[in-house]
Amino acid sequence: MNHLLRTSTALAMALTVMGSPAFADMDAARAFLDEHIGDLSVLTREEQEAELQWFIDAAAPHAGMSINVVSETITTHEWEARVLAPAFSAITGINVTHTLISEGDVVERLQTQLQTGENVFDMYINDADLIGTHWRYQQTRNLTDWMEGEGAAFTNPMLDLDDFMGISMGMGPDGKLYQLPVQQFANLYWFRHDWFTDPEIMAEFEAEYGYPLGVPVNWAAYEDIAAFFTGREIDGVKVYGHMDYGRRDPSLGWRHTDAWLSMAGASDLGLPNGVPVDEWGIRVDEDFRPVGSCMNRGGATNSPAAVYSIQKYVDWLNDYAPAAAAGMNFSEAGPVPAQGNIAQQVFWYTVFTADMVEEGLAVVNEDGTPKWRMAPSPHGAYWQEGMKVGYQDAGSVTLLESTPVDRAQAAWLYGQFIASKTVDLAKSHYGLTFVRDSTINHESFTERAPRLGGLVEFYRSPERDLWTDTGFNVPDYPRLAQLWWQNIGDASSGLRTAQEVMDSLCEQQEAVMARLERAGVQGDVGPKLNPIMDDEYWLSQPGAPWPALEDERGTPITIAYEDLIRRWTE
Repeated sequence: MNHLLRTSTALAMALTVMGSPAFADMDAARAFLDEHIGDLSVLTREEQEAELQWFIDAAAPHAGMSINVVSETITTHEWEARVLAPAFSAITGINVTHTLISEGDVVERLQTQLQTGENVFDMYINDADLIGTHWRYQQTRNLTDWMEGEGAAFTNPMLDLDDFMGISMGMGPDGKLYQLPVQQFANLYWFRHDWFTDPEIMAEFEAEYGYPLGVPVNWAAYEDIAAFFTGREIDGVKVYGHMDYGRRDPSLGWRHTDAWLSMAGASDLGLPNGVPVDEWGIRVDEDFRPVGSCMNRGGATNSPAAVYSIQKYVDWLNDYAPAAAAGMNFSEAGPVPAQGNIAQQVFWYTVFTADMVEEGLAVVNEDGTPKWRMAPSPHGAYWQEGMKVGYQDAGSVTLLESTPVDRAQAAWLYGQFIASKTVDLAKSHYGLTFVRDSTINHESFTERAPRLGGLVEFYRSPERDLWTDTGFNVPDYPRLAQLWWQNIGDASSGLRTAQEVMDSLCEQQEAVMARLERAGVQGDVGPKLNPIMDDEYWLSQPGAPWPALEDERGTPITIAYEDLIRRWTE
C-alpha cells in the first residue's frame, strides 16, 4: 500500500512531459494507474481504463488548452496538485496548473472574480460554506442545469452523484447543485486515549473531581480535564490540557464560524444548522432572507450564549494551552497535538488526521496504532438536544459564470477526475478526507481503521449527518467572514471584552447586510433587515436568542470512549 500511495516525482515529471495533445492516450493512463492506483480503487482495472478512456474522448475538443485551478493547501490538495494534475494533463492533453494557497486567499480570489467579472481562475475548490453566497448572487454555474446543458457532453456517465456523502452541502434552497465535493472533513474532539485509560491517571482524576475521567460530554467536564492535565509531567514531557490558536488571521474567523457558537448553544434547534437562527447568529425569514444579526433584530451573534462561547475560548486559550498557541493560525496549530504534549482538543479538524498517523510520531505506537482517539466535541451550557452537533464541510468544485464556457468545460473535466471512482480511494488513503460512500466502505479502510483513531467509524456511522456546514443564512461569506477574525482577534489579544467584540461583530454584519439590501444585488433572496426592537422582546420569544443562564457551568459529564464508539459502530 505504501508503494502505491507515495508520490513519484519521476512519474510526475514524465507525465508533465507527456502532457500534450499528441500523447493524450491510454499509454499515459496506464502508466498512471500502474504507479498510483493499482488495487486502490473501487473499480476493477477494466472499469478504470474505461473511465479514463471516457476522459480522453470527452477532452478531445479542448486538447492543448491550459487551465488554472486553485485550492487551499491541505494534504489532499497537495496530492491532487503533485499527482493528479500532471496525470490529467498527460491523459487528456488539457494542461492543468493547480495552485495551492491559503484558504483565506482562495476566498479573496473568488471574491475578486465575483466583483470584477474577470476570469482569475477557471475553477475554484472552495468550501461549501459559501452556498448561501453562490445561491443568492447567481454568479456561480448551478451544476444541475450545467450537466444538462453546456456541460452535458463533458459530464462523466460514471460520476454517480448518489455516491457522494456530502452532496447536499453544495445544494441551494432551490434544490440545485452549485458545488461538487472533492474533499470533506469534520470537526471532532481529539484526546490522548492512552492517558485517559491509564489506571493511575484515572484514579487521581476521579479522586480530585469526583467523577470518572472519560470523553467530556459538556464544556464543564472539558474544563476540568484541561485544568487537571495542564502543567503535569508525563513521561518527562510537560503537558497542556487544551490546544487552540489565537493569531489575528482569517483562519481565526473559521475557528468560530465553523459552529463554535452553535456548540455553545447559541443557535436554534433543528438541522441542518438551526432555522431561523444559525451558528453565525444570523436570523432569516421563511424565504431565507437574512433579517438580523444583533439581538435587537432577532439575531444571536451578541446573545448571552454567544458571549459565553467567546469568553470560554479566551479563557481556555490563556489558561490551558501552550503560550505559543496565541500566536498561531490554523495551519500552524493543527499539527501541534502530534508533538505529544497535548492531552485533548475540544474542536479538532479531521483534515489533520494524515499528519497524526505517521510512524515515529510521539502520538503513534510502535505497531502503528494511534495513542489518540477522536469523538464528538463536547457542548456548552446553552446547548439543547436537537441543536447542531458539530461542523463538517466539503471543499468543492465551483465554476463561476464569468469563466468562458470552453474553459469551464475543461475545468469541469478536471474536477470530476480528482473525485472519480478510479482515483478517489487512493487519494483518500493519502489525504483521509472522504467524499464517497464507496470509498469509506471499501475493505481497505476496514483494514486500516484501527490506525485512524475512530475516523472510519465516524464516517461509516449515520451520525455523521448530524455534523453540518455553514448553511443558507450567510448572504455574503467573503465579506462577513473577514469581520469575524478581525473582531475575535481583539478578544484573543485582550483588547476588548467578549461582549464588546460580539456587539461590534453583529453591528458590522448588519451593516454589510444593509448595504446588500440597498443595492438589491441579491434580488428577492437578499437581506431585508427587521426593525430594531428591545432585546428583551426577542429573548422572550421561543428559540434563539436564548436568555442568560444563572449557571453557565452545569454538572460535568463524561462517557467512556468504548461506549461512545459502540454507538457509531452498532
